[in-house]
Amino acid sequence: MTTKTLEKKAKKLEKEVGLLRSFVIGQAGKDPEGKYNSDFAERALKAAQEGPRYEFRDAKSFLKRVRSE
Repeated sequence: MTTKTLEKKAKKLEKEVGLLRSFVIGQAGKDPEGKYNSDFAERALKAAQEGPRYEFRDAKSFLKRVRSE
């Protein structure tokens, strides 16, 4: 793969991650009655700014971590 192709894929992935983050905050940021939960949104944004705790190289290592917690 060329560098240009990798850069395009990286930009596309960044965009998709941003959309996913917005969706998750929008869905999980509501309490059971469907009202906006500002405390959750603040915690989620703070966690997003801190960066990832783990780095997964493949699906197998991801599933191993998820199943152990």
